[in-house]
Amino acid sequence: MAENADRSTEIRVLVVDDHPIMRAGLAQLIRQEPDMTVCGEASDGDEALGGVAQSDPAVVLVDLSLRDSSGLDLIQALRAQYAHLPVLVVSMHDEQFYAERALRAGARGYVTKSEPPMRIIEGIRAVLAGGVFVSQDLASRMLGSFIGAPEAGGSSPLNRLSDREFQVFELIGQGLQNRQIAKRLHVSVKTIEAHREHIKKKLQIDNAPELLRYAMQWTELDRDG
Repeated sequence: MAENADRSTEIRVLVVDDHPIMRAGLAQLIRQEPDMTVCGEASDGDEALGGVAQSDPAVVLVDLSLRDSSGLDLIQALRAQYAHLPVLVVSMHDEQFYAERALRAGARGYVTKSEPPMRIIEGIRAVLAGGVFVSQDLASRMLGSFIGAPEAGGSSPLNRLSDREFQVFELIGQGLQNRQIAKRLHVSVKTIEAHREHIKKKLQIDNAPELLRYAMQWTELDRDG
């Protein structure tokens, strides 16, 4: 490839992450590739949707934890509005709990921030080529699930939660009250109360203090992991 790629053929990447330092690091990594450029940056869902409309990216990198919004919701919105635009998730969260949800929402790949940086570049090229980019371990688990093979060690009870219930569970673990969660997710307090009841039932938890304790312990483990 020519040392100076023609700008008209450069791969345009939109970076969506609520941490400025992380956005800067991703941008630097992308610009080191002779055929790639960063066409925009965003810190939340609204900025990201506006950025796509303005900058016409070829691919979008999305973190799942965004400022005042959810990466899963953004992925779903991108799939609804820009069906052919590939999304690659770059997240701090363990793929065991998040990757399949992200793929169901419409993402084409998942890379954790603990992986070597060049995995992100590999992921960008893979999803642009029409492929799905995940770790070998996740690919094996997904194939095993497809053919009905039992999962080693069993499945986590959290997998019983819907995507919205999982979001509520995460926010409970961050210490948010029902009204705060409702505001964050743009729904009513009654809706959040209903989600909490469903979560308790699916996780076989008897009361609110036990749910809070479980959610906070899980959130701490996820953050440390």
